[in-house]
Amino acid sequence: MVLKKTVAVSLIGTQLDFVGKRVDRWARWRPNVSLCSQADLVIDELHLLHDNHSTRLANNVAVDIESVSPESTVTLHNLNFSNPWDFEEVYAKLFDWCQAQAFDTDNCEYLFHITTGTHVVQICSFLLTESRHFPGRLVQTSPDNSNKNKSVGQVQIIDLDLSKYDQLATRFDSEHLEGKAFLKGGIQTKNEAFNQLITQVEKVAIRAKDPMLLTGPTGAGKSQLATRIFQLKKKRAMLAGRLVSVNCATLKGENAMAALFGHTKGAFTGAQQARDGYLRTANQGVLFLDEIGELGLEEQAMLLHAIENKLFHPVGSDQPVTSDFQLIAGTNRDLFKEVCKGRFREDLLARINLWTYRLPALRDRKEDIPANIDYEIDLYAQKMGERVRFNKEAKTLFERFALSERALWSGNFRDLSSAITRLCTLADSSRIAVSDVQEEIQRLEQNWYAGEQVSGDKNLDRYLSKAQLAELDTFDINQLNYVLTICARHSSMAAAGRELFNVSRTKKSQVNDSTRLQKYLAKFGLSWRQIHS
Repeated sequence: MVLKKTVAVSLIGTQLDFVGKRVDRWARWRPNVSLCSQADLVIDELHLLHDNHSTRLANNVAVDIESVSPESTVTLHNLNFSNPWDFEEVYAKLFDWCQAQAFDTDNCEYLFHITTGTHVVQICSFLLTESRHFPGRLVQTSPDNSNKNKSVGQVQIIDLDLSKYDQLATRFDSEHLEGKAFLKGGIQTKNEAFNQLITQVEKVAIRAKDPMLLTGPTGAGKSQLATRIFQLKKKRAMLAGRLVSVNCATLKGENAMAALFGHTKGAFTGAQQARDGYLRTANQGVLFLDEIGELGLEEQAMLLHAIENKLFHPVGSDQPVTSDFQLIAGTNRDLFKEVCKGRFREDLLARINLWTYRLPALRDRKEDIPANIDYEIDLYAQKMGERVRFNKEAKTLFERFALSERALWSGNFRDLSSAITRLCTLADSSRIAVSDVQEEIQRLEQNWYAGEQVSGDKNLDRYLSKAQLAELDTFDINQLNYVLTICARHSSMAAAGRELFNVSRTKKSQVNDSTRLQKYLAKFGLSWRQIHS
């Protein structure tokens, strides 16, 4: 195996490298001579940068290096700084110098010596190395008073790949875990898809300022996640402004434009004083527009302009105002379908669709329900100052129901939160009993199934003619109506079949939920595609 050459880049130190030509110069520590004097670090090539005024000094240092390290080849490079403390000039010239080099990383290890030069030069050297424009590591030399040979000093190599430092890597991992736990409200979620979603949201939240789009059914937690994203960015000192949350469903008619973008005094009847509007109030902060699909097309156009240009015109004003906010949008609609229907602007969707996350419904995260029950219990205690607990049998009964197919959780976390609030409020002696749970289960089922109680042919008349319905028994009407209700809740035949045949399927050696459901529907001349068309 051929060892790589070690190639170092350094600047001449007009003060530290200068000692004249006296014999006692060898008793003095000089950074570039020290770099090439290390027993454990052989510098095969040293590229020494100097300006016109330091050419003689650079030659003297090169001669001394040759005497202490004959194996080191010193190459001098003329690089002039008009002002070595001017960041823009120094960075530009060092950048151009790096760009002009033919780095051979396959055969060479590169070091940038940061002991010499102004602090600005050292900072620029760091930035070029960190950005990999200089493809190597940093090296620093310093005197070593414990060494009898004062001129040798000591050396330390700094690798900017932070993942190689165990202690730092551990801290970063801990920080990410803390961030993810914060976004989840401290709930120990088990759903793999949701955990992966939160992992990416955490990265985007602390690395980007682009718009984010949170989708999912009502009550899935979009508002809570948006709030926690803001709080996480605030904790990291990434924001100076506030969180402004707006439910776009409440912005209707001519007031919508004024509420969002503000207005001047007298802009319209009733405008007795000027108003900043939500966008301006969110300056340097986060604007959360929940149910963004409810906005009118005119408001959408102005919002797009505000996102892209950071400025907009308040109603009644000829002068634009600025607002630098990060947008988080929420919706339970399919915005792509809304675009096809002409109800949502395609260009706005393209702008806010960079980071899109669909929050799953509660029934799709059933393994997380027990942890969320505990969370809601604790939340009630914090709000009311009273600790309420399930007794063992009651908790087992409620969790079994919550995880069953009977529990629709159509309102998602809002349903769960309301259920726990009722249970805690009605519990005697701060203990939730079995009777409390039974009453709550009955209440939930009445709410969920109220719209699904069959009273004739409400669902069936979409698919069957009156003549066909007249040929069906009441039993068939009720059963088919229930089956169609289950089918409407699922995106696939297999998922609907799993709920419908939840017991019998466990007794079969080969599961065929889709086939069984397909055959049942075919008895009435129906198909899955027809139901979901």
